[in-house]
Formats: sequence, structure tokens, C-alpha cells
Amino acid sequence: MKFGNVLILAATLATAILPLTNVASAQIVALGASNVEGYGVSSSEAWPAQLESILRAKGSSAHITNAGVSGNTTGEVLARLSSAVPDGTRVVILGIGAFNDVRTGGSIESARANIAAIKRQLAGRGIRVVDALGTMKAVMRQPGMLQADHIHLTAEGHHRLAMQLAGSVR
Repeated sequence: MKFGNVLILAATLATAILPLTNVASAQIVALGASNVEGYGVSSSEAWPAQLESILRAKGSSAHITNAGVSGNTTGEVLARLSSAVPDGTRVVILGIGAFNDVRTGGSIESARANIAAIKRQLAGRGIRVVDALGTMKAVMRQPGMLQADHIHLTAEGHHRLAMQLAGSVR
């Protein structure tokens, strides 16, 4: 991914997250698999916890629930959507791609269909969706941001992702 594309992704994400600053107390859910859950790092080092801390330091009282489950496919996320995203949720930061689907014998096409269904269901409930996958992938391409397995973010990778997400909130 070229630097210009990263800036476009960041601008898109900024547009999606910017309205959060006007919400006194927003319920936000970070939804996805292992890189949302924080595989290989402590729960306080995972990007959802770091993002909440950053937002609070900026004066927001937003609460971010980490609904990442290691190993989940897009179909599994879709199946647990109603329990993972409770009533009152205003924003879902979606951080899932096709990796686990393909790893378990599924297809990229079915993963895309599941992600579209997740977004449709959330939109139907009046929940704004921020698709963080592009930003997450951009962070993953930077040196030192992945653990030895070349799949999961390091603590620094989580920190950078949280900073990029928070940098879009003013």
C-alpha cells in the first residue's frame, strides 16, 4: 500500500469517527478476532483499551467494549453480533478480514458477504460502523508492528493503531 492510500484510509476513518467528540458518553464496541482481542499482549495493551484511554485523556467519557474473539471467522462474528453489540451501542469499530475464514477452509467471497451482512445489520439498528481493517493492515505493514508469527500485532502495533484511530477524533 502506498503512503497516499494510507492517507486516504486515515481521512476516511477520520470522517467516520469525528462525530464521536460530540457524544458525552458513547458506547463503542470494537468487534473482530484476535487483533481486536489483543492476542499475545495484555488486555490493557490491546488497541481498544488504549483507544479508550486516549479518548478519555482528551475529555471523552466514551466506553469501548472489546468484543474481539481469537480465531473467529466472519461467520462466527455475524452469528454473535446481537450478543456482542448490545442495545445502546452507538458505534462499532469493525476489525475483521478474511484471514480466519480462509485458514479454516472458507472463501474470501463468503467472508466479504458476511462482512457486508454485519454492516447491514448494524446499520439497520442505527449503529455507525467504522471499518478499521484498512488502518489495521497499514499498521501491520510497518516494521516491528507484528509478532514473530507475522499475523498478530505487537504491543507497539496496538499502540500505533490506537493512536491512528484516536488521531482521527478531535
